[in-house]
Amino acid sequence: MVEYPEPVREKLDAAKASLGDHVRVSGERTYEGVVMPHTEFSGPDILVLKLDTGYNVGIPTAEISAIELLKRTNASVPTRVLPPPKAGKPLAAILGTGGTIASYVDYRTGAVHPAVTAEDLVFSVPEILEACNVRARMIYSVFSENLTAKEWQELAVEAARELNGGADAVIIPHGTDTLHFTSAALAFMLRGLTGPVILVGSQRSSDRPSSDAAFNLLCAARLAAEDLGEVVSCLHHETGDTACAILRGTKIRKMHASRRDAFKAINERPLGLVHADGRVTWSAPTEPRGKGSTVAEIGMDPDVALVTFHPGLTARRFEAQTHDAHGIVIAGTGLGHVSDELVPPIRKAVRDGRAVVMTTQCLNGRVGLRVYDKGRDLLAAGVIPGEDMLPEVALVKLMWVLGHTKDPDEIRELMMTNLAGEINPTITMDEYVF
Repeated sequence: MVEYPEPVREKLDAAKASLGDHVRVSGERTYEGVVMPHTEFSGPDILVLKLDTGYNVGIPTAEISAIELLKRTNASVPTRVLPPPKAGKPLAAILGTGGTIASYVDYRTGAVHPAVTAEDLVFSVPEILEACNVRARMIYSVFSENLTAKEWQELAVEAARELNGGADAVIIPHGTDTLHFTSAALAFMLRGLTGPVILVGSQRSSDRPSSDAAFNLLCAARLAAEDLGEVVSCLHHETGDTACAILRGTKIRKMHASRRDAFKAINERPLGLVHADGRVTWSAPTEPRGKGSTVAEIGMDPDVALVTFHPGLTARRFEAQTHDAHGIVIAGTGLGHVSDELVPPIRKAVRDGRAVVMTTQCLNGRVGLRVYDKGRDLLAAGVIPGEDMLPEVALVKLMWVLGHTKDPDEIRELMMTNLAGEINPTITMDEYVF
């Protein structure tokens, strides 16, 4: 929790009101609710109230004419201490990174507190402790859209350290907007996994009645005992609290901006489900736990461009987007096509020693560069077929490959080799899976 800035503090002091108190705020509109804590993500002039409906409202101080104290509550943020481990339960290491999921509700006051420690994050869903023993720590607290390869590398090192230090699983609460980028990065960097690395997020924060945070975290905790040696996500399978889908880290895409079941498997089925009653059922083959040590191969070259082709994209603009990139991923149309105008600059990029990978913006299905003349022209220009990889997965993979080799033949071989389930050879050009 962070103290309210002066503009809000003055308004609250005038009413002798504080955190957890029930107040009436008058101004352009009148609101009644509980004073919520300020966080580092709140605006400096915003007072946050929890309304009786269960939702929060942010009120600019400029719109507040008066605050009236209706009921005082001596609210305090409790100290959170994890209990000692219990015999017979798997050990899950929870590595906090921030995001919507990183908050918990004080059910006595109705206030939502930011999870400034990993213990706070665990106690946002105390039922986790019934499923597994827990050790927890914060790695960083960053909005997911601000993450870079540097944070992916740090997270991979810490995940490997936890698994090699006795954890049966690693759970990573993460912002949903770029969760699928991080899951792909970890899938390529972590080799010989001795347990699952599970990314989990929430579309709706813990203060909302429709929050998916608790259910997703609990489902992830129930995966800790499974014989799984992969990077996966564990998120709502449908809008109701019936099950969470287990999705391979290199085969997922956020397909909706706000639905609780936003994440879907692309070009393969979900690996399995974690049901509301605690059962885990599997529907596809998975990698078992490794027997040795988990290794973090964190070499990454972040200077890779992702270009989405569209009608009217000129050679000049393509070159402007890619001129200093060490590698290029193109999301082409259909089977992996671009306009005639782009073939010469693509050919030049390859001649200059830069890897160019073609994917399809259709998402489902795979590229087929031998079907039409345009595809054959691209192959002749040196383009690497991206098979059925999602464009963002190909982007992350090329970063990882270029972080380990600059040899053109090795780059091509690695990009066309299935390293972490990113290429599904059973999905044909004519087959797509929703």
